[in-house]
Amino acid sequence: MRSARKIKLKIKLAGPKPRNPLVAAAAQRKAGSHRKSEASIRKKEKMALKKQLFQL
Repeated sequence: MRSARKIKLKIKLAGPKPRNPLVAAAAQRKAGSHRKSEASIRKKEKMALKKQLFQL
């Protein structure tokens, strides 16, 4: 008698899974501008003002 077991086939791929080329471009668009934030500019100006006041 034959058993009712299922045969599993394994398929080996030649290499890693192919990547979606559009994902890299989308990820790069998420990056912000390459300039200082408003908060850091304010903080720097505030520190410069304090420095000037203490020099007087």
